[in-house]
Amino acid sequence: APPPQQLSCPLMIPAKRRKLGAPAAGPVADVIRFPHVAVFLLEKRMGASRRAFLTGLARSKGFRLEDSYSPAVTHVVSEKNSGDEVQAWLETQTPAGDADRSVHLLNMTWFTESMAAGHPVKIESRHRLQVTEGGAAKSGPSAVTNTMGAYACQRKTPLEHHNAVLTDALLLLAENADFCTNEGRSVAFKRAASVLKALPGPVRRMEELQGLPCLGEHCQRVIKEILEHGASSEVEMTRHSEHYQAMKALTGIFGVGVKTAEQWHRAGIRHPADLVSSEHKLNRAQRAGVEYYEHLRVPVTKAEADRIGEIVKRAVDAVLLGAEITLTGGFRRGKQTGHDVDFLITHPDEGREEGLLPKVVSWLEARDLLLYQKTNKNSYLEAKEWPARPPSNMDRFERCFSIFKLQRPWAALEEPPQSGERGAAETPGWKAVRVDLVVTPVSQFAFALLGWTGSQLFERDLRRWAGQKGMSLSSHALYDCEQKRYLRATSEEEIFAHLGLEYIPPGERNA
Repeated sequence: APPPQQLSCPLMIPAKRRKLGAPAAGPVADVIRFPHVAVFLLEKRMGASRRAFLTGLARSKGFRLEDSYSPAVTHVVSEKNSGDEVQAWLETQTPAGDADRSVHLLNMTWFTESMAAGHPVKIESRHRLQVTEGGAAKSGPSAVTNTMGAYACQRKTPLEHHNAVLTDALLLLAENADFCTNEGRSVAFKRAASVLKALPGPVRRMEELQGLPCLGEHCQRVIKEILEHGASSEVEMTRHSEHYQAMKALTGIFGVGVKTAEQWHRAGIRHPADLVSSEHKLNRAQRAGVEYYEHLRVPVTKAEADRIGEIVKRAVDAVLLGAEITLTGGFRRGKQTGHDVDFLITHPDEGREEGLLPKVVSWLEARDLLLYQKTNKNSYLEAKEWPARPPSNMDRFERCFSIFKLQRPWAALEEPPQSGERGAAETPGWKAVRVDLVVTPVSQFAFALLGWTGSQLFERDLRRWAGQKGMSLSSHALYDCEQKRYLRATSEEEIFAHLGLEYIPPGERNA
């Protein structure tokens, strides 16, 4: 690119272009191109500086922006306010006898689309703020339509929700996008599903989704088809496609990621059983994954997780008195079943936890309780002035990936495998269970607990939110990039407070 001084030199610009592009002498007043549309930006929750910026932008494009509300206003645009809130405010501004005058109450979507188009766009139902009859709040989704935050960490997401048919469909498409290594598309589907999970009631009409964040056109097409026909053709075609079914089976193998599964799929592998007779070389984790595949695909119950917790507690107590273990993951969020079990281990005296994990693993192996294990050392080093950027999103605690051999009595309602059934030879009285053991210094425990509780999308949005606030969040620490210092915390509540967020308990982080 030429140096800046060349760009400002009139000799570098053709004469014709210079004449057309030359600025007029003196200030030029904004020309109103659309006088029939008088817009008023409601400052409440928008802020004076943002309102001033948007006003200047709109006027530069020829829009008529009113500095104060008056009978001349035709369009009231609001940000982060519900329709009822705007209606209540409007009633305090409307002169007596003028209550029936028609004013469009619009969300920010209409404004931003108009700015992009360069003219006032046609008002659609998704642009309008919903006002409930009599101003009373409804219990349905419309009550939160224009106030729901775009980040999962801004809203409460319960385990049980009202829109499972819709979210299951979107999450299946997200999973398929993962199989196609399309992360952006996958995250978009997951965010849309997360929004639907947080709604206070079931969605019955598309109008109820007006103004909700994270619902793109693709997601809305899928939702609309399900609401109108009971199912989505795209979802059903994906569900029954050979690629999806094969990738789901292959990525279900312990130690196998999408990249490896795709390579195997291209080589003709469709099921873990195909690997037994193939010439593909498997690493130690993958061999264990194939061997115990039928075990690991069966969900783990909360009761089984608790039993494993008792075993881990005995192992930890045997090598270090006073150490504490905490069940995390989906079980901490209230789930009754899961695909693995995660435990955090710490000690109230900083440093006592060092060297603990190898001893715990040895104790378990001596009692024939581990079918597989791989231990990673702690590689986290806290910089004095700036947090070291990790090579991946994985934390760097001392950690053991393992497969437990859980002895179990068969439950009264559960039939043991019969002779000749697949997996019967290996499971007469025990079950293979995926277990992660993570050791954290007590000074990092609150951050580790937050990170390991999930859900995945909740944690992802927490980090995005921190970034928007000029901070860096990991499962190890929170760093304020502007103040150039670490923000310490001994509880999850303190971390939320540092981030300027309302505390959300684990049971409502099921995004």
